[in-house]
Amino acid sequence: MRNAGDMELVRDYARSNSEAAFAELVQRHINLVYSAALRHVGIAAQAEEITQAVFIILARKAGKLRPDTILEGWLFETTRLTSLSFLRGERRRQFREQEAYMQSTLDESNASDMTWNQLSPLLDEAMAALGKKDRDAVVLRFFKEKSVREVAAAMQASESAVQRRILRALEKLRKFFTKRGVSSTTAIIAGVISAHSVQAAPVALARSATAVALAKGAAASTSTLTLIQGALKLMAWTKAKTAIVASAAAVVGIGATVVVVHTVSPSPDIQGTWEGGVPLGGSGVDAGESPKTRFVMRIVKMNGNYQVSGDDIDRGYKDVPVNNFTYKNRHIHGEIAGTPDSFDGTVNLAGTKVSGRWKEGTDSGLLVFEQTTNPPPFPEPLTDAEFAPRTGSDLQGLWRGIIGNGKGAIHFEIKITEPSDGTFRADFYCPDQNAVRQPTSASYDGTTVKLMPMAGYGMFEGKLSNGGRGMAGEWIQGGRHTPTSLARAN
Repeated sequence: MRNAGDMELVRDYARSNSEAAFAELVQRHINLVYSAALRHVGIAAQAEEITQAVFIILARKAGKLRPDTILEGWLFETTRLTSLSFLRGERRRQFREQEAYMQSTLDESNASDMTWNQLSPLLDEAMAALGKKDRDAVVLRFFKEKSVREVAAAMQASESAVQRRILRALEKLRKFFTKRGVSSTTAIIAGVISAHSVQAAPVALARSATAVALAKGAAASTSTLTLIQGALKLMAWTKAKTAIVASAAAVVGIGATVVVVHTVSPSPDIQGTWEGGVPLGGSGVDAGESPKTRFVMRIVKMNGNYQVSGDDIDRGYKDVPVNNFTYKNRHIHGEIAGTPDSFDGTVNLAGTKVSGRWKEGTDSGLLVFEQTTNPPPFPEPLTDAEFAPRTGSDLQGLWRGIIGNGKGAIHFEIKITEPSDGTFRADFYCPDQNAVRQPTSASYDGTTVKLMPMAGYGMFEGKLSNGGRGMAGEWIQGGRHTPTSLARAN
């Protein structure tokens, strides 16, 4: 059984309903399907449901697959379409409310991991842009890590022809990523796909996916059955669209003039509120960390033109205009007024996510925006009454401080409020570094005071001194510790 080819197992299952054959197919390919689903939805439980749906579809369609089908490529494309069905369905709102699947900080010490973090949000869309044979070749060679000889045997082609196809496909992927702000080489792209694209699915998932698929979905949940129906409709539409284009090409090819017919994916409506994490230049608290801020963007279309503004939540800027905003063929571009900041990204087919790059001067980083109906509230500046000293609070008040000493010393001030519920809020001002206001977290456990701007530009850690009239400690940024002192100013 283990020596049989994929399509032999498919035919065995279709002909005699062999549970052993189908279980072997699931075991061989569940990691591929689960990993592709997880890249789309980012949440393990939802990826597991999509995985089950894909294998139910395989069970239903086993008797209709062509003998020359590359099953890995078919499963990869079916997973993509099933995931799109999921994102377009009734559960999309729940997905939007989950935290986006992305690594918030890049490990600068590992170039392979860093490149994967950049490519991962774009990979499946890039693969979908390839032709079927190119996609089959890439899936076999790099997702399933087969040799060129094995790929050639599966595709019934010569090794040299397969090698050329793989190189052309890698170049297409490279160009796709470059247009979206991710520069790399074909060799690096091949390496990171091989190293990161397929991860182990949960152990129990293979058993449950096999059982529910063998029952053709009879034991599946209502949401899974709805997901399957949506995926099958997408698959039927994709197949019909391909047939229409092929027919059109054949008809126009009869005449003297050759007309090439292209299909362009529709651009979804992007009006609404979007939330994302924006990478910033500079250093964070620990060595290797980079600051970041939450950015809430509002998009409205009026008289054919987009009007866009945003709130820089963790740096304290409200209603910031976004200039030169464009949206065409699912690609967006915007520039933050009064700054060197800009962003470019691609909207997914479901219209729920933007993946791309945020640029701040010479610095740039991975950016993901998600549509939301519940954006984080903007922290309004503290009023004089809120930070006026009061009895019973050791920290509430206006404090002025100095980081370091001598010519390089940095002066700052911080306003702290401690409502009666024992929580803290603070605003940080640093005119020496043109930081007008940054919302800041504050804590005090009776011994240690911690003050950290929400964007992550370093932090103060110390103790109260001078009978509660001062604080003494260190400013920690980029792993460096600098003596810092503060004194009450009101």
